Amino acid sequence: MHIAPHDNRNVPIVDVDNALVPLNYFNIVKLKKGEAFEYQVPGYETCIVPATGSVDVEVEGVKFASLGKRGVDVWDGEPEGVYVPSGAKVTFNCVSNETEVFVAGAKYDKVLDPFDVRADGIDLVQYGSDDTKTHRKIKHILGANQHDKVGRLLVSELYTVGQGGWSGFPSHKHDTDRLPTETRHDETYNFRFRPNYGSGLQMLQREDNTPGDAYHIMDGSTVCIDKGYHPCAVLPGYEMYYFTILGGLSQRSLVQYFQPTHAAQLETIPGIKDMIAKFK
Repeated sequence: MHIAPHDNRNVPIVDVDNALVPLNYFNIVKLKKGEAFEYQVPGYETCIVPATGSVDVEVEGVKFASLGKRGVDVWDGEPEGVYVPSGAKVTFNCVSNETEVFVAGAKYDKVLDPFDVRADGIDLVQYGSDDTKTHRKIKHILGANQHDKVGRLLVSELYTVGQGGWSGFPSHKHDTDRLPTETRHDETYNFRFRPNYGSGLQMLQREDNTPGDAYHIMDGSTVCIDKGYHPCAVLPGYEMYYFTILGGLSQRSLVQYFQPTHAAQLETIPGIKDMIAKFK
């Protein structure tokens, strides 16, 4: 499902028990200097990631100062995040001129400990190639490095490298728990483009070799992936970014099932198998 760009007024875009992606939670919060936002999401662990600007965060009395170092957009520096345990009360205050903050969540009942991930703790993966039109960079905020500290939530930022090209190819899905072949992970994206009037395409093919759906994505588009194969592409001449939330049904580690028709392409894309291994 595509949710068109809009001013959500700090109200969750994907709320708890969403009909399509019940394992996910997503909010965008925009504040000006001195303004604060408070939230609590029972039954969901969350992660606070400033898209731009800087915030002071307090989670049940534990403080994390000056989270976020980016200026004009998501290309302007490395991401940072704070993990918020399930149901915890959290407040963040804008300490820059303004801020836009992503709040990602996954359904999980056990209460763990809060922690921060600073720019030097981001797990970076780069794979693909210009020749195969699959060159991209992934910055894991809650990735393999935090595997033992998080319940079911995976949070990453994905960038196309260069202008134009495909992401999420070879096409894959993760909508059914059937280990060791595949895991059920609901997924939510929020897209950005550079320049911001760029756009792209999100495909969603429910069955192999059966026509599916396609969505025209723009700067600020949100896409909820409940099931099916889901590659996306950016128009030539533009760069694409998407904030990625994955929530597992029974485990945190993601096991992708690659579309049989295109699975042979795994052998043509440099570094893709290392990328797959990082979704733990």
